[in-house]
Amino acid sequence: MKRFLTSLLEAALRRAVQKGRLPEVELPQVVLDYPPEGRFGDYATNLAMVLAPRCGMSPREVASRVLEELEGSEVLSRVEVAGPGFINLFLKDEVWFEALRTACLQGEGYGRVDVGRGQRVLVEFVSANPTGPLHIGHGRIAALGDTLARLLERAGYRVEREYYINDVGTQMELLGRSVYARYCELSGLRVPFPEEGYRGDYIREIAEGILKEEGRRYLEVPEEEAVRRLAERAKEVILGWIRDDLERFRVSFDRWSSERSLYEAGEVQEVLEELRTKGLLYEREGALWFKSTLFGDEKDRVVVRASGATTYFASDIAYHRRKLQRGYDILIDLWGADHHGYVKRVEAAVEALGYGKERLKVILVQLVNLLRGGERVSMSTRAGEFATLKEVMDEVGVDACRYFFLLRRAESPLDFDLELAKRQGEENPVYYVQYVHARIASILRKAAERGVGVPPPEEVDLSPLELPEEREIAKQVGLFPEVVEGMALSLEPHHLPPYLHRLAGTFHSYYNKHRVLSEDRALTAARLLLVQGVKQVVRNALELLGTTAPEEM
Repeated sequence: MKRFLTSLLEAALRRAVQKGRLPEVELPQVVLDYPPEGRFGDYATNLAMVLAPRCGMSPREVASRVLEELEGSEVLSRVEVAGPGFINLFLKDEVWFEALRTACLQGEGYGRVDVGRGQRVLVEFVSANPTGPLHIGHGRIAALGDTLARLLERAGYRVEREYYINDVGTQMELLGRSVYARYCELSGLRVPFPEEGYRGDYIREIAEGILKEEGRRYLEVPEEEAVRRLAERAKEVILGWIRDDLERFRVSFDRWSSERSLYEAGEVQEVLEELRTKGLLYEREGALWFKSTLFGDEKDRVVVRASGATTYFASDIAYHRRKLQRGYDILIDLWGADHHGYVKRVEAAVEALGYGKERLKVILVQLVNLLRGGERVSMSTRAGEFATLKEVMDEVGVDACRYFFLLRRAESPLDFDLELAKRQGEENPVYYVQYVHARIASILRKAAERGVGVPPPEEVDLSPLELPEEREIAKQVGLFPEVVEGMALSLEPHHLPPYLHRLAGTFHSYYNKHRVLSEDRALTAARLLLVQGVKQVVRNALELLGTTAPEEM
């Protein structure tokens, strides 16, 4: 509907110019917003206020001349000029009520749009180092990335999901040395624990497992070889944990891509040679530098250290080159907020490789603060406190985890209250929304028990729906495709829970005041279609969030 109204306004502008009602000036892009209150219309635009200075007229005068060209529209019940020059648009009731019919007819397909037009998108997310279990910060990125991928698919994009395994470098050596120290300790030998090693209990657990399975064999080889082999064993164990956690979290990947494979395939050296050929590398103080300042970065970046070791940035350049060579139209990376300084240099690398940097979209995800009853929980593994995603899933369940992680925009810190997430009441947002689905399922079961037949959606007369609340519910159902499209274009899936909360609040209030099943057969049929439309939208939206839509609660 928003796109239809936009084209309607654009046509009205052109007619006003053709008739001499407005001067021939550059016409602005039409932007429609949702007014904060229904009395201001279903949609509003500041079009006249933007256009007025170009026309040398007052905004209200411009608005009135545009409105004259909107008369007789089949979808508008009225239009008005408000305040300093806003144009408020009121749709006919039947437009929204027909959206209920459409939702019921399209079922699981309701909310699909084609704004993506088949563009190929790669979403790379989580990509936690294989040096420890996933923590709740990774869980937030997992929920955001997976929901975004689901949204893009529903919006007509061809989406693939990828996990990048950082399995070379200092952190892998530290992992190996940490496991080696615990392995030796469990074997009765004293080996100094690395100062910056990984000290979690999981390191001891890994060492115990290896000792049980393979005995003391790693004490019989040179220490450096033992460290290397134990690092590989530990990586596989931890990746197994990560895969298991993500599968339980309802997140799957089309591809697990290894950093090591970039070196084994010679791609890191290839991309450095490509940049050297383009004159974009130079030597200074024994190191090799990339001229990232030529592409908007604040300073040039080292790709090979004076020691001869390549940097993580060098392999990241090769990795993004690999992704772009696969033919994706858009690359979306979700990173922790601590990587904010990394964005410009990767954009610079993409541009240096001959691709438009607009093809790379980076979403930075802020930290999660774990609370219990409003009190901060220390992020450790001491008894009764949580650090890992698995432990939080054990406590509150997958549905609450995924839903709560989407309650704030990615760039904002998130407070996750464990007690609230477990509560079965309207103060718990996921319960409040899921209860709509369960409540409507109960209504439909009662209708079946009473032998109340629901005619096919195309045969239901919706004219008995006359209450303001019914129009508002129908409107919320009708807005769902626009909400999906807007989130896909802005890459902001966090708008979905507030939309669902508004729909749930309107429905619960309506249900508490009015009966769906009554002696009036026509009214009953219309209201059954109403609640079926709501049920379908809630189910489809919860599916996007990766949460369940229960039939009973």
